[in-house]
Amino acid sequence: MTTIDINCDMGESFGAYKIGEDEKIIEYITSANIACGFHAGDPLVMDKTVKLARDHGVGVGAHPGFPDLIGYGRRYLETFPGEVKQDVLYQVGALSAFCRANGVTLRHIKPHGALYNLAARDERVAGEVIEAVLAYDPTLILVVLSGSRLAEMAETAGLQVAREVFPDRAYLEDGRLAPRSLPGAVVHDPAQVRRRMVQLLTQGTMTSIEGREVPLRADTLCIHGDTPGAWKLARAVREALKEAGGTALPLAQGLFA
Repeated sequence: MTTIDINCDMGESFGAYKIGEDEKIIEYITSANIACGFHAGDPLVMDKTVKLARDHGVGVGAHPGFPDLIGYGRRYLETFPGEVKQDVLYQVGALSAFCRANGVTLRHIKPHGALYNLAARDERVAGEVIEAVLAYDPTLILVVLSGSRLAEMAETAGLQVAREVFPDRAYLEDGRLAPRSLPGAVVHDPAQVRRRMVQLLTQGTMTSIEGREVPLRADTLCIHGDTPGAWKLARAVREALKEAGGTALPLAQGLFA
C-alpha cells in the first residue's frame, strides 16, 4: 500500500490581506507548511494556523522564505554568505514559539518560493539551509524538490529528507519546476491534477511542459494554498490516492514513523 504525505503552503495571509482558504484545504491535507512572517504571515496568522493544524491532526512545519513581502518570496534575492542560514533560523524560531505555546511539535522545514528553487540547485544556498536545520534541530524533516541537489546534500549530511512532487505545477524536462511566467506553469483544473496524480502513482513520472516523461520520487505532495480553488485540487489528490489504494499520513507518522 502506498503511504504518502499531502502538504500545503498556508498561513500566508498578512494583516488585512487574506490569501488562501486554509479552513477548507485543511480537511484534505496531512501536513501544513506555515509561513513565518518573511514572505507572508504575521504573528496572529501564525498562531491561528498552528491551532488550525493542531485541531485537525495535521503535521506542522516551518515555511521560511526570503524577506520579501511585496514579492511574496518569489523573487530571487542576493545574499551575503551566512545570511540564508540566519534568516532560516530566525523564521523557524518564530514559528516554533507558536508551536510550543499551542502544545504542537514542529515536525519539518520546507523553504518557500525563490529560496526553495535556489536551494534546489545552488550548493551554497543549499548548504546554508542544511546548516540551519542541523543547528536548530537535526531530527527535523527537510522537505526538498525531488531530484534536486539539495536532496542529495541533505541526505549526505544525515538529515531526514522528504522528496516533494507538485501535482499543481508543471515541470521542465530536467526536473525543475516550470517558471510561473510560462503558460500552463500552474495547474488549476482538478481533473488535470487527478490525471497527473494517477500517472505519478502508477508510473512514477510527470509529463514535462516540453512533453517528456520526468521520473520523480514522491514522499510528499504539495498543493499551493494561494492558488484559487486550491482546496478542490487537494480534494482531487486525496481522492486519486484513495482510489489507488494509498493512504495519506503526516511525514512523522508515515515515511519517518
